[in-house]
Amino acid sequence: MTTFPELLRTLRLESGISMPAFAARIHYDRTSLHHFESGRRAAPFEVAESADEVLNAGGRLVAAWQREDQARREAAAAHRTRAAALAMSNDLSALADLDIAALQEGVEVTAVDYLGSPPAPMMGRAHVLRAEAFERLRSGHHRSSDRSDLYVAAGRLSGVLAYALLDLGDANEALIHADAAGRCAEYAGDAELAAWAAGTKSLIARFQGDYGRALEFVRDGYQWVGSGHGTGEARLRCGEAQCLANLGDSKAANEALDSAELARERMRRGDSLEGLFGFSQAKQSYYAGSSLIWLQGGHDAERAAREASAAIALWQAGPEAERSLDDERLAHIYLATARIQLDDVEGAADAIGPILSLPAEDQISWIVKRADRLAGMLAAPRYSQNRTAIETVRLINALTA
Repeated sequence: MTTFPELLRTLRLESGISMPAFAARIHYDRTSLHHFESGRRAAPFEVAESADEVLNAGGRLVAAWQREDQARREAAAAHRTRAAALAMSNDLSALADLDIAALQEGVEVTAVDYLGSPPAPMMGRAHVLRAEAFERLRSGHHRSSDRSDLYVAAGRLSGVLAYALLDLGDANEALIHADAAGRCAEYAGDAELAAWAAGTKSLIARFQGDYGRALEFVRDGYQWVGSGHGTGEARLRCGEAQCLANLGDSKAANEALDSAELARERMRRGDSLEGLFGFSQAKQSYYAGSSLIWLQGGHDAERAAREASAAIALWQAGPEAERSLDDERLAHIYLATARIQLDDVEGAADAIGPILSLPAEDQISWIVKRADRLAGMLAAPRYSQNRTAIETVRLINALTA
């Protein structure tokens, strides 16, 4: 979509009006107008209105200005929410004797809704719920017998914030929220949430490319598993596989994935909360595929392709409420990556096809990072004459731009 600065410059040049003449006709200084055209500064509304009239834009300049002004307002609101949420997570981590407010009914809904919603509004909802918890905490409006449940509620809301910030690309803030979730789990004595928080901290470290630290988080999380309650061990084993694969250890990575399958078989009770806090079979297959694409191809790529395909099929055939859209989209990228490793360019293009028309609000940071890697693989010299590879790289670059 053409931006206001681009449209302003294009219309002025098409009209043949020089910058000095343009400045005189809309009664504004040339230096500022130059900044407005280059995008260095946001133009005031009166400039958009006057320029629209002078350039006979028929309302197009005003509409573009209003659209971008709304986006700026939303970005500022999101920034304020992030700052307030971050301050609250710092409080949760710092105060060992912190009381946690009443368990909110919205926690379960938020955990499920997150799978199919953009991260920014979910961040806002989680922050509002947790702010209410803090208010009850500080006013003492809860029963002492509820303390453990209230710690869990605040921990889960901190976990939602961790995922939201990671999906928005800010790993440092995400880690603070994940640490708050882990501390709340420890205060509550909730092993299931503690294992989940450890796995999430490992996920964040993997996003940052620090696989040694990510492995430490996983192995620290094993202290919370072993009872057969929930999918915590399976999730941690899959996280370990991702670390080992990125560190180049194919044998150990495959063994960790096999151990994850055994952990699921030993499980006697499911997760106490689904959605963001669950770890379905589809998610487990997704983790397996996303692990093995970091190795050297061959049998690892074959297993990665099978696992990614299985994850997509399970999500598409399963209940809508359990469908993790962002992970399903990423599974398409992982499938495409594995197929490139198997030298199947046409298959890779087919796999990533559904991702190439995503609107900007659905392009979470993981999608951009992984698609960019795929583009690099397709741009290798061996595919320099392959039309499918060239066109797919062009489409990916347009997406990530």
